[in-house]
Formats: sequence, C-alpha cells, structure tokens
Amino acid sequence: MAGTTQAMTTDDAPVSQTAQLYDNLRAAILTLDIAPGERISERGLEARFHASRTPVRAALSRLEREGLILHEGRSWTVTPIDLDEIASLAELRGVLEPAAARLAVARASAEQLDEVRSHLDDLRAAPDQRSGIRMGSTFHLDLAALGGNRFITDAVADALTRLERTRWIEVRTPEARDAAWEEHSAILDAVRAGEADRAADLLAAHVAGTNDRLLAFIAQERRRLRGAGMAIVGPTAR
Repeated sequence: MAGTTQAMTTDDAPVSQTAQLYDNLRAAILTLDIAPGERISERGLEARFHASRTPVRAALSRLEREGLILHEGRSWTVTPIDLDEIASLAELRGVLEPAAARLAVARASAEQLDEVRSHLDDLRAAPDQRSGIRMGSTFHLDLAALGGNRFITDAVADALTRLERTRWIEVRTPEARDAAWEEHSAILDAVRAGEADRAADLLAAHVAGTNDRLLAFIAQERRRLRGAGMAIVGPTAR
C-alpha cells in the first residue's frame, strides 16, 4: 500500500504542476503581461514560475497547439498579433455564430435562455476589463452552446481563445463594455422572441462591428502598441 501511495504522489505531482504552469503562463500571455512577439526560454520560465523542465515543456507544447506561442529552434516566441488572422477569424465567426443563433431559436428552452440572461446581467455589474472579456466570452459561448452543435461551439471557443489578447483592447473603456452589453442583450432578446433572422443579423453585425473597431484602433495606435513591446504583423500593420 505504501508503494502505491508513493507512486500516486510521484505520478500526480508533474500533472498538477503542468496544469498550474499552463494556467499561469496562458493568463500572462492573454492579459499581455507577456507581450506578443516576446521571446521566452524554458530556463526563464522555470525560474519565473518555480517549475521543473518537464512541466514547462508540456505547458509550452499545449500553448503551441492553441496557437499562442511559436517554437523556433531552441527558443519559443509569443505569437504576434496577426491582423490577417483577426480578419479571418471575424469571417469565420460571421458565418458560424449567426448559424448558432438560428439553431438556438429552434432548440433552446426558456430555462436555458433565462440562464444566459442571468450570466449576462451578473457580469455587467462588474465594470472592468477582465469582466468585460468574461462577459463577451460567456455570452458567445452560451449562445453557441444553445444551438446544440458541439462542433460549432468548439470552433467558436477556439476563435475566442485566439482573439482573447486583442479583446483586452476591444473592451478598454467603460463605454465599449456598455456598448457590447447592449448588443449582446439585443441579440438575446431576438432569440427569446423567436426571431431567427433578426438574431442572426444582429449577431453578424456585432461580430463585424467589433472587428472593424478593433482593426481601426490598432491601425491608429500601432506605433504606441509596438513601443509597448507588442509585435503586430499583417499587411494593414505597416
């Protein structure tokens, strides 16, 4: 029995350390604490997060699969903000999310819609950037899930992960967060009313408008953002 306990402790410790390191490193990247384009080393991460090499490599591999970092030879680099990728993801969301809204009209129960409304209203009461991002992610994922198609939900979740760093820019002001809440609320009202065409149109306009405002801000502020250490790539980044 003692040998079994020891084996469990030995086997579980790296898994736990990897998960914790992954969560901490991912949060640092998504909140721009580690800037887009910044080079990171395994030894540096070991020292920063007090972790051993195996969990560091496992966490880095997982983040690479998510598209948040790049492996270049013996070094790693936080993926730059790619304006072409942002535009492509907006196109993807503009197709998938209106389709999910139509499915939600057909399939969602009143109780499920009440739960989405509760999430939306609860998060509005915490007016800060982090809450603004959580409000947006929760709403879009909730709505996608209501459609009952897990492939659409997974694709929306992946797109939101890839966009999360830039969404810190998107919700930078209280006015931007209020506008996002109003648009989310109008979309949900249309779904609750059974207006599939209106819900889909509002959602498509919301995704397109958000993308246009984000790209316009980055274009306007690209020198300052680069001066802060953010790497921005893509034709419109010049």
